[in-house]
Amino acid sequence: MAKFLRVGVHDSNVGGYTSKAWTIRRVGSTVFLEWGAVEVRRAARARRIYWSRRQHKIVRFRSEKQAIVYVKKALERRIGHRYEQLAESVRIRPRPVHRRVDPVRVLATILFVDIVRSTEKVARLGDRRWNEVLSHYYAVLRRQLRACRGREVTTTGDGIVATFDGQPGALRAIRCATAIRKAVRTLGLEVRVGLHTGECEMVGDSIAGIAVHIGARVMAMARANEVLVSVTVKNLVVGEDVELEDKGAHKLRGIAEKWRLFSLP
Repeated sequence: MAKFLRVGVHDSNVGGYTSKAWTIRRVGSTVFLEWGAVEVRRAARARRIYWSRRQHKIVRFRSEKQAIVYVKKALERRIGHRYEQLAESVRIRPRPVHRRVDPVRVLATILFVDIVRSTEKVARLGDRRWNEVLSHYYAVLRRQLRACRGREVTTTGDGIVATFDGQPGALRAIRCATAIRKAVRTLGLEVRVGLHTGECEMVGDSIAGIAVHIGARVMAMARANEVLVSVTVKNLVVGEDVELEDKGAHKLRGIAEKWRLFSLP
């Protein structure tokens, strides 16, 4: 069985991008498919994946060869659509019934990191070598997060979402982003990084709120090896030894007002 996961920022993401899972299993000339929205909790080894909504499909072919071709093409589409391939041992469970937990609002700087042109690199390196590179890549990210006292929220297939608490967190987030950009070059990777500070809703280990969406959109505007920060982050580090280049005001997808962005050299 092959399993794939694509992590969205949050179920209420303004772009409509929710976390999704997809599985495929072949038995002879019959293919069994399962897909749908999922809820992803915690990160790294503590990560748990739960079905929110799922659909099933059974496709029967005249020959085993036809089924194999179908599965191969389906797997290629998932990789091309930026899904993370999960180990077969990873379980996707039914969502547990739990009591409602009221969100807690906190001020945090949110860091988004994403590998640039990851699909091209997968095609060039192959799945096995790419998974080795990803293992080293996430080790680098987590090492820098620990050094700068950041908290990993979730992984996103080829990236990470993390938070840094309070006003001093903005400076630590910038230092972390700079260190990550430098460190991943030794792996032959290019990343884009986005930072934004705002009030977030903390529900257990998850974060939500418009600040999360703005942070994701800031990262999406960054070029290869660029760290972009919002004007809010820039204002919080005034007086610190941080050089920022004004990149002007930009319309962020799904966000009503324009945001002034700044780049770290």
